[in-house]
Amino acid sequence: MVEQLAVEPDRVAYIAGVDGLARLDLVRDLARGAKGREHLGLDALVVDRIPAERVALLHEHSLDQTADLGQGLRGGVLEQGLERLPFALPLAAVYTGLVHKTCVLGGAGLETPASRSTLARVNVLVVGSGGREHALAWKLTQSPALSELHAAPGNPGIAALGRCHPIVAEDVEGLLGLCREHAVDLVVVGPEAPLVAGVADELRRAGVAVFGPSAAAARIEGSKGFAKEIMRAAGVPTAAELDEPRAPCVLKADGLAAGKGVFVCRTQAELDVALRAVRRLGEGFVVEKLLEGDEVSVFVLTDGDGTLTLPPAQDFKRLLDGDEGPNTGGMGSYSPVPLLSSDELEEVVATVHRPVLDELAARRTPFVGLLYAGLMLTAEGPRVLEFNCRFGDPEAQAILPLIEGDLLQALASAAAGSLGSASLEASGEAAVSIVLAAPGYPEAPEAGIPIDGIEEAGNEGALVFHAGTAVRGGRTLSAGGRVLNVTGIGASVAEARERAYSAVERISFPGAQYRRDVALRAVRVPS
Repeated sequence: MVEQLAVEPDRVAYIAGVDGLARLDLVRDLARGAKGREHLGLDALVVDRIPAERVALLHEHSLDQTADLGQGLRGGVLEQGLERLPFALPLAAVYTGLVHKTCVLGGAGLETPASRSTLARVNVLVVGSGGREHALAWKLTQSPALSELHAAPGNPGIAALGRCHPIVAEDVEGLLGLCREHAVDLVVVGPEAPLVAGVADELRRAGVAVFGPSAAAARIEGSKGFAKEIMRAAGVPTAAELDEPRAPCVLKADGLAAGKGVFVCRTQAELDVALRAVRRLGEGFVVEKLLEGDEVSVFVLTDGDGTLTLPPAQDFKRLLDGDEGPNTGGMGSYSPVPLLSSDELEEVVATVHRPVLDELAARRTPFVGLLYAGLMLTAEGPRVLEFNCRFGDPEAQAILPLIEGDLLQALASAAAGSLGSASLEASGEAAVSIVLAAPGYPEAPEAGIPIDGIEEAGNEGALVFHAGTAVRGGRTLSAGGRVLNVTGIGASVAEARERAYSAVERISFPGAQYRRDVALRAVRVPS
């Protein structure tokens, strides 16, 4: 485990890293190199000198004192502040107050008792308004460390769990004001657009801890061309690029397109339609060889170096049963995926996520947050289709109910720069999540349609996450394309699926659209 330490020896600013952090009187020795290296028994101790104004002060605590998250920075990070240094000695985490680990000197080395790591009660701000953010808020409220939950802008489902504020996800000044007014300790950014736009960077510069990557690291989703460049450099298997569009192929808009910028073109007619659509988006595009196989999504929570692997999922992007109709942001998902064993899952992380994290860190753009790889399981092995820089939507609505452990502790630890002893385990159950979409989705969804049966669906034992709703006059109305996510949980995918669809039948609104084949094939695949 690597912990980080910011020090100011002899009035000259340095940042040093040690393998384990103890409450030692060795600050000067660490900075001077040889003496500290000999004392700690390290093969090497690297010390980088950086400008004094770029160093955040480490708030000191007694050995048995729980650190309050808000104490982590004295005066915040200046405009020139670092998000992270490269992930090798030396390391720097400017959010050292997030998690305070008490360590003891033991034998010739350093020992960090995981059981003595604590997280003070914190105020959390969830940024976003969809079903993913509702699922995150729902899971975060289960943490004993949560003091207050805020959301910007949130939705009616989140409002039942915490306080929602009418501030859009890209409004940095509004978010900063909210953080100051409510003493927010940790911001969890849900959607990709604010991350790609650099919202996390601005919040960090103001001294606010953020779970979510910098704009530079979020380019892994924000630019398909950049993602291809990273994968080439890291040696990650992916679909071959084509010099020009020719069927069969896959056409991808280079920038963000809310999950609707990928076009599978098996014929020239489909390619012609896709070319017109991608040009309307105003972006460049990438052309790839069409791969055949089953798709699966694999997620790791990371501090840029260490990782926690979450249960894999499979989502359903086409609007209609049988993978027909236009692409959408996702019409349902389920987890776990019987196509991927636990050993195969770890192999994917080792050959896909790990090399990408290393490559981003080597470019001084370390990725802190949730790295999501969309894969095609081909006859030649897994191939990366895309990377996303955040929790999937609707995958999060199937994954989060299966996680055992303190999600807030894990997110805070990652934001602090060290996952340390944070642990998340899969429950062993299965979850199936069904999207109910508004009429006209995805092209022109209708808003303001009254919705009935949400409470009854919950009484069926399902989780109902609000994705695009509003409340007027005491009535819940549609207010987006994907309106609700209904998640069933069971001992098997078959049982979870039955519970999800049973609850879906309790909900009604005119013109509601949903797929009836979500996870159907998984029920027929031996686990």
